[in-house]
Amino acid sequence: MKRLLSVLLVAASVCAPAAFAQSAPNTLAKIKAAGSITVAFSGDSLPFSYVETDNQPAGYSIDLCKRIIAAIGRAVGVADLKVNWVVDTVPNRIAMVAGGKADLECANTTASQTRMKEVDFSSLIFVDGGGFLVRADSTVNGFADFAGKSIAVTSGTTTERRLNGMLKDRLINAKVVAVKDGVEGVAMLESGAVQGFASDKIKLIGLAAQAKDPKVFALLAEDLSFEPYAFMVPRNDSAFRLEVNKALTQIYLSGDIDQIFLKWLGKLGRPSGLLAAMYVLNSIPE
Repeated sequence: MKRLLSVLLVAASVCAPAAFAQSAPNTLAKIKAAGSITVAFSGDSLPFSYVETDNQPAGYSIDLCKRIIAAIGRAVGVADLKVNWVVDTVPNRIAMVAGGKADLECANTTASQTRMKEVDFSSLIFVDGGGFLVRADSTVNGFADFAGKSIAVTSGTTTERRLNGMLKDRLINAKVVAVKDGVEGVAMLESGAVQGFASDKIKLIGLAAQAKDPKVFALLAEDLSFEPYAFMVPRNDSAFRLEVNKALTQIYLSGDIDQIFLKWLGKLGRPSGLLAAMYVLNSIPE
């Protein structure tokens, strides 16, 4: 009996690591075998990621990702990786990365502990705050003024959860209307169907700038939340995450980030002290 137990214990100790190794993804090997990489992104998040008129992805995050993809190609020995760009919503992008249908996600996605149960994240790429877009002729001047009114928010985002929590904590009786994306949220605000649209502030600025008449909208000064952006990567694949972070470090230290920031966010001024510190603190030494 003791001999049988010993054999079983030895077998378990040998098989357990093997089983774990099989469950962990090997994204680099997958990309090398396919000669391509699948990247999920947001199509309505100017200036971070959006679809241009020629159906090509563009934006701050996309420029970062193109450099990351080139670095991954060099790492796996495929000089010209084919890139499959896939537009989808936040919940679907999480599911795609978690399920292996996307190798990398490039947008303005907030890294959160809840999401880390399904995916891993790269080093930070940006820091922003959540806020509210209203009509310029609105009587809403602060969060408390939404009492008895409706606020649109994109479904499945960290902003949705924080908005509901803040309304509950402050005992503000406002109706939260979940929408598919920013375009729908702004359309409802413009039509008067809702009195506010909650999202990340820079995204709100981008959406307002794309509207037929940007002067119709105003951004409240009040902050809703803190939003640290990062790229989603497959969970438990440290080798792939390392290549992504090495590429980001190179972008931050080489000065490429200055050009990318100026191109997409230069109209807002220079990077804030917090953002400049973020670039430094997310540059990983060798």
